[in-house]
Amino acid sequence: MALSLIFKQTCIKFLEDKFLGLSIQTCSALQIREKHVHPQPRLRNPTWFTKKNRVFHDDFVTSENTKFIQEVLEDQYKTPTKIELPENTIQWTPGLRRTGVIARKIGELPMWLKNGKKISTTLLQVLDNHVIKYYSPEEYDPPHKRAVKIKKKAGCLLIGAEATDPTSFTKEYCNLFKNTGVMPKKYLARFFISPDAKLAPATPITAMHFAVGNYVDVRGKTKYRGFQGVMKRHGFKGMPASHGVTKTHRRGGNIGGGGEKGRVWPGTKMPGHMGNRYRIAKGLKIWRINTKYNVLWVSGIGVPGATNSLVHIYDTNLPLRQPTKPLAFPTYFHLDSNVEEDIYDESLHKFSDPTIMFEKEKN
Repeated sequence: MALSLIFKQTCIKFLEDKFLGLSIQTCSALQIREKHVHPQPRLRNPTWFTKKNRVFHDDFVTSENTKFIQEVLEDQYKTPTKIELPENTIQWTPGLRRTGVIARKIGELPMWLKNGKKISTTLLQVLDNHVIKYYSPEEYDPPHKRAVKIKKKAGCLLIGAEATDPTSFTKEYCNLFKNTGVMPKKYLARFFISPDAKLAPATPITAMHFAVGNYVDVRGKTKYRGFQGVMKRHGFKGMPASHGVTKTHRRGGNIGGGGEKGRVWPGTKMPGHMGNRYRIAKGLKIWRINTKYNVLWVSGIGVPGATNSLVHIYDTNLPLRQPTKPLAFPTYFHLDSNVEEDIYDESLHKFSDPTIMFEKEKN
């Protein structure tokens, strides 16, 4: 009697497990996921990264020694390096990709068109950019290899900006600029270019690398807002202010269902850290260029980043905003000295022009 009871219980338990497995499979087959959540970018060191092993000495550097060090630096970097022009210069075509520049966001200013319309612009100052090194498509070794084969391999150009005293850097970092002839730079960035757009080391890149009327893409890191709620982070409307609402005025509300799978799906808009991410503002028109201070006036106030933050400027990749005239390829070499200090767009009003025009009446 006891054996038959145990046998019946095991059979019932086995059937229950079978039915439970079938029900789970059917429920999972009916569920459809609509959100594709991209993982956060991994922090990885660039190819030109050098480990900073700073050594502190006990000996004290006197004022005479500091003066001597400054004299040595002036003698070493007093004479500017000669700019080597590319051997095979070709005309720019839409298929060629030029290098970008490192700039600093210095503020926002309004401008006016000739028809009286007011537009908002952002000022981007191109720092003293110099070419540090060029990696050919065969030499460039990315830290993470792609599974898909790349048909058109691009070269990598290492650009440095804002020269600083070499004594503030380590020996390993200064070795990057050993054969360039320029002072060590505070900021470095890499730009992928076409092999025909390579540049020799120590080649300067200014604001004349771009042209007025063309469109650019600006990449920068957004402001860090800290931990924010759903209303500020995602733009939620919020609950009503009265009529039965109890302490849920700025809450997110329901975050998950209790149907087939009672859980919160990945990617749900919830409170969290806001900002501090790299974003790209695409299709910004260049309205004005100041050649003396290397300043670009680009359209809009949506350039990511705070004031005095660094940004990277590229030629836009939007198909409908490609330049109609050939660009300076691979860059502008300042061969002609007669360049205006301020270059304006055709539709932009110059502050030196009169705002009211008087015409004589015809009798």
